[in-house]
Amino acid sequence: MMNDRMEAEDLLQEAFTEAFMKLDSFRYESTFGAWLKRIVINKCINEIKRRKADLKFVEDMSMYNQREDMEDVKAGLKVNEIKSAMEHLPDGSRVIFSLYLIEGYDHKEIAQILNVSESNSKSQYMRAKRKVKEILEGGMEYEN
Repeated sequence: MMNDRMEAEDLLQEAFTEAFMKLDSFRYESTFGAWLKRIVINKCINEIKRRKADLKFVEDMSMYNQREDMEDVKAGLKVNEIKSAMEHLPDGSRVIFSLYLIEGYDHKEIAQILNVSESNSKSQYMRAKRKVKEILEGGMEYEN
């Protein structure tokens, strides 16, 4: 989500510290791992918001009516190839793409997390997916 390994490691460390300090607020309504994951994701989102990521949204959903996943991208792609392609996405698109495809959140949850409409989440995801597909089909060189 952060597009920078060192920054991601710093935020992860901060999330662990925050979780440790708020351990008494853990309510056992979910697994500890899910609770910690939520803290980490919120840390990343808050940092991106702090940087005032430029999220561009569209209201026309007519072209995004059907749900598609990365299945239509070339078969046999490696995760690191997709992650490398994701590095070329703008912050807002990368966050939504990551939350949906990698973290498994649905668009309703993403909309609540980012305080945007569900249609905006869907359109951003579709744009990001299209861009990743173009990058992968274009045969760009990747840094692993």
